[in-house]
Amino acid sequence: MMTVTNKEEGMTQEEFILNNEITDTDFLMESFFEFFPSYQMERNKILSAWDFLLEKTRGLSRSCGRPYFLHPMRVASILAQNNLDADSIVSGLFHNILSVPDVTVEEIEEKFGHNVTTIIQGTAKITALPISSAQGGGRKTLQQADSIRKMLFAMVGDVRVILVKLADRLDRLRNLKGFDDKTRRAVALEAIDIWAPLADRLGMSSEKNELEDLSLKYSNPDVFAQIKAIVAQKKNERSGYLEQAVNEIQAAAKNAGVEISVSSRAKHFYSIYQKMRKRNKEASELFDLLALRVLCKSVGECYTILGLVHNLWKPLEGRFKDYIAMPKSNGYQSLHTTVICHGKPLEIQIRTDEMHRVAEHGVASHWLYKKGSSRDLVDVKNLSIFNQLRRLRDEHSTDENFFNEFKNELLRDEIVVFTPKGDVIRLPLGSTAIDFAYAIHSEIGEKIVGAKANGKIIPLGTPLENTQIVEVITNPQTHPVEGWLKFARTSKARQKIRAWLSANDANYGARNSSAAKGGSKNAASTSANVPAQKSSHKKGVNPNNPPVHHSGKVRVENSRNFLVTLAKCCNPKYPDAICGYVSRARGITVHRAGCLTYLRIPNLEGRSVKVEWEED
Repeated sequence: MMTVTNKEEGMTQEEFILNNEITDTDFLMESFFEFFPSYQMERNKILSAWDFLLEKTRGLSRSCGRPYFLHPMRVASILAQNNLDADSIVSGLFHNILSVPDVTVEEIEEKFGHNVTTIIQGTAKITALPISSAQGGGRKTLQQADSIRKMLFAMVGDVRVILVKLADRLDRLRNLKGFDDKTRRAVALEAIDIWAPLADRLGMSSEKNELEDLSLKYSNPDVFAQIKAIVAQKKNERSGYLEQAVNEIQAAAKNAGVEISVSSRAKHFYSIYQKMRKRNKEASELFDLLALRVLCKSVGECYTILGLVHNLWKPLEGRFKDYIAMPKSNGYQSLHTTVICHGKPLEIQIRTDEMHRVAEHGVASHWLYKKGSSRDLVDVKNLSIFNQLRRLRDEHSTDENFFNEFKNELLRDEIVVFTPKGDVIRLPLGSTAIDFAYAIHSEIGEKIVGAKANGKIIPLGTPLENTQIVEVITNPQTHPVEGWLKFARTSKARQKIRAWLSANDANYGARNSSAAKGGSKNAASTSANVPAQKSSHKKGVNPNNPPVHHSGKVRVENSRNFLVTLAKCCNPKYPDAICGYVSRARGITVHRAGCLTYLRIPNLEGRSVKVEWEED
C-alpha cells in the first residue's frame, strides 16, 4: 500500500481509506483527489457523482449509525488504489444507490452513462443474491449454485462488476468490529470461501491476502493474535539478519552492474496459518515467516540476479519456481527461490517493476492502459477463469452440484503439467490422468488405459503433481466405465464420462433413474463396472449365492483399464489371494499375497494398489 501523506492533517493514504470518523464531505473529496491525483482529469465527473450521492442519501445512516456516504467513499478509494477508470470510481460511489428511494436507473444512465449503469445494476443483483458459503445440500445448495452462476456470468459481461463488489466486501470486513460474533463469522466464512479465491483468480494479491487475513481474524481470533505476535517478534529478531542479506544482494548486483530495489516482507497471516495446519506445527516452530522481494528493470536482469543469489547461498532443492517462463493463469509472473542464508532458510522473489504491478493489481492493471500506461498489462479476456466461465455459460448448467464444482475447479489451487511435446495443461489441484486426458481431447479421455508421469506408470486414480510430464496410454477398444467418476476431478471429465455412459450403457441410465426415485442405496456398488467388494481370500462358493465365474482378468482400483503383469516368481492364479503394486516398466504387477519377493519391494507402502480377480 502507498503511504502518500496529507500534509495539512498528517494523514496517510491508508489512514484515509480506513477512516470511519471524518464526516466533512468537502474535506473527504478534496483528500480523495490529493491522494489519487491521476483522477484530476475526471474531477468534474467524480465531483458530480459525489454531489448526487450526497443529495440522494441526505439524512440516511448505516445500521452502525455512521453517515451513509462514508462506506461508498471508502469503496471508491479502494478502487482508486487499484488504478481503475473513472467509471469504476463512480460505480464504487453508487454501488448500492439503487436501493435508495427515488433513485432510478434511467436517471443514472442519463447523468453518468451506460457503463456506470451496467456496473451498478450488476453489483445490485449480486448484493441481492444469497451467495454465502454452502452448508448442507438440497434446495439451499441449488439456490446458492444458481446465485453464484449469476454472479460469475455478470463478471463475464464486465469484470468491473466483481471488482466493485470485491472492494465492497473488503471494506465490510475491515469494519466488522461493531457486529455480533455470528455476523462476523458468517461474513468471514463467505470471504474465505468465495471472495478471496476469486481475487486470487483475478491476480489481485493485495486484496486476496487482506481478505484471507481478516477472515482468519474473525473466524479464529486466538490463532490470528498468536501469529501476529510471533511475526512481529520474528521481524525484530531477524532485522539484522535480513539487513545483512539485503546488503549482500545489493553489493553483488552493483558489482554486476544491475540496478535493483530490495525489500523484506512478512508473509501474510493466513498463509502462515495454512502452513501450521499442513505441517502440524506452531507458528513459533516455522522459520520461513519472512521473505525478500527483489525488483529489477528487465526480465534478463531477473535471471542475472537469480544466478547471483544462488552464488551467494545454496538453493534448497525443489523450492525454485519459474513463473516468468510459465506464468500463472491469473497473469502472475515472478521467480521464486528458497536458499540457506547463514544457516536459515530464506525465500526470495525476483520480478520486474511491471510484473510487480500485475501481481498487486491483477486484472485491474487492464485499465492502466486506458489511463496512459505504455501497454495493456493484462488482457482480461485471456484469463483462464473467463474462458472457463464462458464454457459454463454456454453449457447452461443447472446441476445441483454446480456450487461445489465451481469452488473445486474455478477457485481452488491449480497445478501445471506438460504433455510429452511440452504443451502446458492447467488442472485443479487433485486432478488425475483421466482429467489430463480429457483436457487434451474427449476422444483421448475415452480411450485411456494407463498413464506415465515422468516416465513411470501411475494408477489412473493417482493425483498428478506440479510440473510432471504426463503421457497417456490409449487403446481403441477401451471405453469409459463408471468407476472413472471416482477418479475424475474436473467438471469436463465427469460430464463427458456421464454423457458416454448415458448414451452407451443402458444399465447406467437405469441405475441413475432408480437412484433418483429413491431406489436401492447400493445401486452404484452393484453396477457391472464397479462391483460390490468381494474378498479374494475365499476359495469356496457360498451355497446361498449363485455360482461365481472367473473372467481371467484382474481389476485394479475398481477399474479394468490398467496394464497388468502377473509375477513369474509366485505365478498367481484365480482364486489365490493377490496383491499388487505400481512397477516402473510393466504397469501393475500382481503377486500372490504373502509372496516374499513382493514384501521386499522398495517403497512398497507408497506403491501398493488394491487388486482383485474380476468375477462375472
